[in-house]
Amino acid sequence: MKIYLIRHGMTAGNREKRYVGCHTDEDLCEEGIAQIQSNEYPRVDRLYVSPLKRCITTAELIYPHMPMVTNVKLEEMDFGDFEYKNYHELNGNAAYQAWIDSGGRTAFPNGEGREQFSRRCVEGFWECLADCKDTDRVAFVVHGGTIMAIMEQYGEPKGEYYKWQIANGAYLSLEVMKSL
Repeated sequence: MKIYLIRHGMTAGNREKRYVGCHTDEDLCEEGIAQIQSNEYPRVDRLYVSPLKRCITTAELIYPHMPMVTNVKLEEMDFGDFEYKNYHELNGNAAYQAWIDSGGRTAFPNGEGREQFSRRCVEGFWECLADCKDTDRVAFVVHGGTIMAIMEQYGEPKGEYYKWQIANGAYLSLEVMKSL
């Protein structure tokens, strides 16, 4: 089975380099819409999507006539107190510096930790794939963090979480061997 992990198009928060997590349900900006419309994407048989607007709009632009299945476990990370803030706004914040110093391994204050987030995303990924036994090509329209969590676990060669960071509107593909 061929799987395509597509990152949603750009939002205003992405353009401003903000931590846009699961508590910010913003849509694509005009630049993000144009970006998605100018790219080519693979044909697929099944479509799974994070329930946040930026992913749903992206999926509708890429696959306008395809039914989509949403899964809340595919949502972006809960950035807690850092939600919708950027580096400039957090610069000098002791909790932010502690998070940076940990290499992003500690939990966000009042938010999710990377291990908890990754476990949630991988669970959602496999819940969707369990529904695809007779499917050859599947797309997931999700978030950058969701893609990094899945690829850190299953990408070849295995890599560090941040190695799998991709641009808005870009996608990665992987192949899953079906069991007999």
